[in-house]
Amino acid sequence: MSDVITSTVTARLDEGLAALGLDIDGTQRERLLRLVGLLHKWNRAYNLTAIRSPEEMVTRHVLDSAAVLPFVDEGALLDVGAGPGLPGLVLAILEPGLSVTLLDSNGKKVRFQRQAVLELGLANATPVQARVEAFAAPEGGYAQVISRAFASLADFVRLTDHLVAPGGRWLAMKGPAADEELADLDAGLALRERHMLAVPFTAGERQLLIVERTDSNPGRQ
Repeated sequence: MSDVITSTVTARLDEGLAALGLDIDGTQRERLLRLVGLLHKWNRAYNLTAIRSPEEMVTRHVLDSAAVLPFVDEGALLDVGAGPGLPGLVLAILEPGLSVTLLDSNGKKVRFQRQAVLELGLANATPVQARVEAFAAPEGGYAQVISRAFASLADFVRLTDHLVAPGGRWLAMKGPAADEELADLDAGLALRERHMLAVPFTAGERQLLIVERTDSNPGRQ
């Protein structure tokens, strides 16, 4: 384990996961801590994230990502604009049966994703370096596409429309300005669910917006 993973870092992870109601095993706990250690190590050379301290990485990256787990289905998940692999790597660790594709156009961030997948032994996570407009989904598309800090809600949906399966969902992790973005959604799309996210050790408002095509579920106008 990295020497930056102190008892304070470990305690913050344990307390945060408990507050989220997530019960994990020893392997998952070790992988999450090792992910923080890797992110901290690579960040010094490659500037992957503006967050510098391991404690804040636990809060702002791991716990923030973990907070959406209860609303993620079993179907294949695409993480668009994944950066260093967030929330996708965290979700892949917490749900080993979930197939996660991590998509980003930034070479150094995808290299980090690949190293993390290798070192953490994540058979269910696949990093891909490509622009979202040029990326082709597997046959049938993805059941769910998630974004943490990729674009406005309208742009997120528009740019990934070709990747979402019929009946699929967009999961947008947003801050307090989400209502303004919702007003810009195109016709044929609807907000199906809104979940306020209580991220431990964080004061700011976080929410998850789940958007679907209205024509893919005709009985739910």
